[in-house]
Amino acid sequence: MLTTNYVPGTPVWVDLGTPDVDAAVAFYGALFGWEFRSAGPEAGGYGMFTLDGKIVTGAGPLTEQGQSSAWTLYFHTADADATTRAVERAGGTVRFPPFDVFTAGRMAGFADPTGAEFAVWQPGDRKGLDAVTVPNSLCWTELYTTDPAAAKAFYHSVLGWDYEDVPMGGFSYTVVSPSGGGQDASHGGIMGLSEEMLAGGMTPRWQPYFEVADCDAVVAKASELGGSAPMPPEDVEGVGRLALLIDPFGAPFALITSVPA
Repeated sequence: MLTTNYVPGTPVWVDLGTPDVDAAVAFYGALFGWEFRSAGPEAGGYGMFTLDGKIVTGAGPLTEQGQSSAWTLYFHTADADATTRAVERAGGTVRFPPFDVFTAGRMAGFADPTGAEFAVWQPGDRKGLDAVTVPNSLCWTELYTTDPAAAKAFYHSVLGWDYEDVPMGGFSYTVVSPSGGGQDASHGGIMGLSEEMLAGGMTPRWQPYFEVADCDAVVAKASELGGSAPMPPEDVEGVGRLALLIDPFGAPFALITSVPA
């Protein structure tokens, strides 16, 4: 279960890169009730989405040439520079090297060997998100990959993750936990891209899941606001009711109404 007790390897931050921050603020504000708080003029348009005064995500303009609108997941590291070296040794790509974000922390961005992009955060003054798992906040992370075995080896080497493979009706789903945390501390999953997914244009990527009180109602609202639902709500036994959405700017994300714990 994802918590704000951040330890190395766990998701610690998520943010949206978008071509139109104001329009994204309007969309996600209406969808989740988030409010936007600018990080100041020196932050280049970046800011934080808050819920009941607590930071639940970040958002800012696209900063890389040719970049598409997307959500980026950040994983906790005690040493961003050491993690960068580990990524290079394990066959990943450094998208941008470590740099300090004022006194908030130190970050770096990567792509794994199959092309899925992610980032790491070495906390300074900002430890991570203020709230997770509650309705309208981050509750799970999921990697879609063309090579689950290679992905497992890469992230174990880089972030020290432990794994448990779980049969899911015809395919195996890998549950991810921080080193030594056990399945009770699981925070994500790894899923192989099927031929159908690949034919539909899906490529390797990390995807955030946001907990919602009513998956169907949020999907309907997203459609009203200009989003789309390539995977409409469906029930997964023992997990919850989930859906895949794409915001009006092309960024994919997922929703889940989890079964009661």
